[in-house]
Amino acid sequence: ETQTLATITIQNYFRLYQKLGGMTGTAETDAAEFHDIYGLDVLTIPTNRPVKRKDQNDSIYKTRREKFNAVIELIKELHLKGQPVLVGTASVEASEMVSRMLKLQKIVHNVLNAKYHRQEAEIVARAGHRGAVTISTNMAGRGTDIKLGEGVADLGGLFVLATERHESRRVDRQLRGRSARQGDPGESKFFLSFEDDLMRNFGAAERMTKMMERFGMKEGEELQHPWLNRSVETAQKRVEQRNYVWRKRVLEYDDVMNQQREVVYEWRNDVLNSNDTRILINDAVEKGIRDRIGEFVPAEKSNEVPDYEGLIHWINTTFPIGLKAEDADFASRDFEGNVEFIKERILHAYDVKVEGGNPTALQEIEKMILLNAIDRLWQEHLYALDALKEGVSLRTHGQKDPLIEFKQEAFAAFASLMTNINGEVLGNLFRSTQQLAAFEAFLAQMAMQASATGGGAEESASEPQQRRARQVEEEEPEAPADNSPRLIIPQRTPPSKQSKFQNVGRNDPCPCGSGKKYKQCCGRTA
Repeated sequence: ETQTLATITIQNYFRLYQKLGGMTGTAETDAAEFHDIYGLDVLTIPTNRPVKRKDQNDSIYKTRREKFNAVIELIKELHLKGQPVLVGTASVEASEMVSRMLKLQKIVHNVLNAKYHRQEAEIVARAGHRGAVTISTNMAGRGTDIKLGEGVADLGGLFVLATERHESRRVDRQLRGRSARQGDPGESKFFLSFEDDLMRNFGAAERMTKMMERFGMKEGEELQHPWLNRSVETAQKRVEQRNYVWRKRVLEYDDVMNQQREVVYEWRNDVLNSNDTRILINDAVEKGIRDRIGEFVPAEKSNEVPDYEGLIHWINTTFPIGLKAEDADFASRDFEGNVEFIKERILHAYDVKVEGGNPTALQEIEKMILLNAIDRLWQEHLYALDALKEGVSLRTHGQKDPLIEFKQEAFAAFASLMTNINGEVLGNLFRSTQQLAAFEAFLAQMAMQASATGGGAEESASEPQQRRARQVEEEEPEAPADNSPRLIIPQRTPPSKQSKFQNVGRNDPCPCGSGKKYKQCCGRTA
């Protein structure tokens, strides 16, 4: 299964540019879409020289077979006269079929489609020579000016013969615009059948076919009338409107993700470009603490009972600060007071952890912690939104608007994403092995401070912590005159075999009562 790492629509990609503009000969038909999506107005500029092209009425046939037979007959007629012909098709398969039919008629021609893209410019450049027949898909050869050969202007110029109407009027106009450039003469004509996809799906082909049979039209007869041209154009407008609605719907879904994308990528860029990641770390710590405290301690007006014990358990399992219920006294503070209290303890522990480290290396580690959390969870968020987008359309069966449902659930998922990112930063902040010994000293210092304040037995540190603190105090040399903070690293000595630790296994609970395994507590060696 594939995993989306990043996604954006073409429309929102273009919107990233501060300035948008362009020039094309066929934008008029899509002026409404340019205005709605990009806020761009379409201005029609007159041609450099008057257009002399003769656009003939469309010829409509009952079947595709009759249509292509008529196309070959007209090509033969024009080829004998010497007038160059550019045959436009809607697909590579149609261009190859016309090529086979011309080979049976022994008419020399060139085929221009995706298979011959290397020779594209050369083939199109020769398309205006006397007697030339060039077959191309409607999209091929654009951007190359077709120069008329000697004497071709007197024969009527380049004749553009299209074997099918495209779903978009823009493509048809692009094909017509290959002839009669810069005041040259030219002609164009479209051939259609009621079996074409456009006519079959949007042109009421079945009704028109029955009408032709009722009037007794014979095989190979064509229909030509300006009203039919307008009918075909109406069918094209329906297709364009349908495709525009689809594109707009996709954009509306992506607009929801685009707002989230801007927030996440702005955060990510701040991390990459930051010269002081500690500010971003502190911000993530504060937001993460707020989210987690809100889970354990409900709002003041709520009837829920605060879970102070669960909050302390989360703090002690996530951060090495050894917080006790009597020390925390959460009930005596409001929400903001508890946030500040926990934040100070955590950031102080982090300062002890990184003290004496290389500042450059520390900044890179902090960037990695932030970026890993953002990237991994953002990818999971995109995966979840992809699944939501696939299934949200089924909400229509419940008389609900899928877009509104998508917006609501995507917003809730994004709020959860930001919470999870801050939570992952909190969890990973203390997981590196750098300065692990500093945590031991930090716990010893906390025990010594508790003893110095005259706390009772319940407020003092555990017996092993007190023993290690006293040992550190005895072995530590006198503090320097400047009273600058120093890192205290307690020394461990292996317990005596004749002590109460004699028969304790390495993985058994430590007899000192710390709750740790023996090998991780008193059983550790220096």
